[in-house]
Parts: sequence; C-alpha cells; structure tokens
Amino acid sequence: MKPNNRQTYLLLKRAMDIIGATTGLIVLMIVFIVIALLIKWEDPKGSIFFSQKRIGKNGKEFNMYKFRSMVSDAEERLVELLEHNETTGAMFKMKNDPRVTRIGRFIRKTSIDELPQLINVLKGDMSLVGPRPPLVREVNEYTEYQMQRLLVTPGCTGLWQVSGRSNVGFEDMVELDLTYITTRSLTADIKIILQTIFMLFGSKNAY
Repeated sequence: MKPNNRQTYLLLKRAMDIIGATTGLIVLMIVFIVIALLIKWEDPKGSIFFSQKRIGKNGKEFNMYKFRSMVSDAEERLVELLEHNETTGAMFKMKNDPRVTRIGRFIRKTSIDELPQLINVLKGDMSLVGPRPPLVREVNEYTEYQMQRLLVTPGCTGLWQVSGRSNVGFEDMVELDLTYITTRSLTADIKIILQTIFMLFGSKNAY
C-alpha cells in the first residue's frame, strides 16, 4: 500500500471506528443494561466489567474491557489449569473452563462479553478490525516473527474470529493476522465486520 493510500485508509478506518463504536454503544445500550443486571444477579459481590492488561500497537499496554464472564479469582486460578490448555502456542483456551459462570457461558457463546471493547475503540486503544490483542504473558513467549502482529492497532474482530476462532491454533492465528496486515483495506474491514455480525449470535466456536 502506497504511503498516501495508507494514510487515507487509516483516516477512513478511524472514522469508521468512531462512528461504528458510537452507534454500537447507543443501539446496544439495552443489551448492556440487561447483561449487567444478570451478572450482578448471579454474583452480587463481583464487578460487572473485567479489565485486563493487553498489548496493543508497537507493544503499548492498555486495559481491555469485557463483561465479566468468570469468577472473581479467575486469574489466580489460571496457574492450576495451564496443563489443561486446549490450544497451541502462547494462548490459553479451555472449552469447559470451571472458572466460567452460568451467565458467562451464555455471553461467551454469543460473544456478548466482547461488546465493552467498543469503549476501547473510542479511546483509540483498539480498532473494530485487527489482530486479537494479546496478553502480556503471551507476548513474552513471542518469536520475532510473531511480534509482527503488533505492527497495527488490535481489533475487536478479525480474520481469526471469522475463520474459526477457538478452533484455530495459535500458529494459524498468527498467519491469518499477518495476512490481514499485508492485505488490509476498507473493503476487507467492512466484509469482516459483516461476517462478525452474522456470527455474533449462535457462534459455535467461542469459549
């Protein structure tokens, strides 16, 4: 992509992020309220939102927001579950993770737990489309080749999410992300967003 074309693309992408995130937060306000009430109903002492350190563009740390889908001490209990990891590489995925609450299972299945990331999009930490933002411990295990995932702003959705998500291993996810980085365009972004909307409710590959 030529410098001028790249600059135009980035400006249009940011405009789409702001418009899309603002519209999403307004339209989905009722969903936010209902999910918040359900989370508090199941676990009154726990928080509604879950904030986690993630690595963004060029290695910059930021707090990524989600609806809380796990028990309050989920991070502390992770160590005892690492041997049950069901994916490859630096990620951790466990289909029947005992830390996930009943409401958590539903909002993960439908990817509703990801909706608060629209706030991250407005802040500029994330884009609507881009590579999944990794955890600090994941990046600590990256090779130089895998670090290329951090060359662009991470996204709420991307090729990984619309290509199988949890059923796609870490190495394949890296390849999908690098493919996106080298071929990205506004048309490709819109296509991924539309695919994500169709997959949002009833996804069989999220856990």
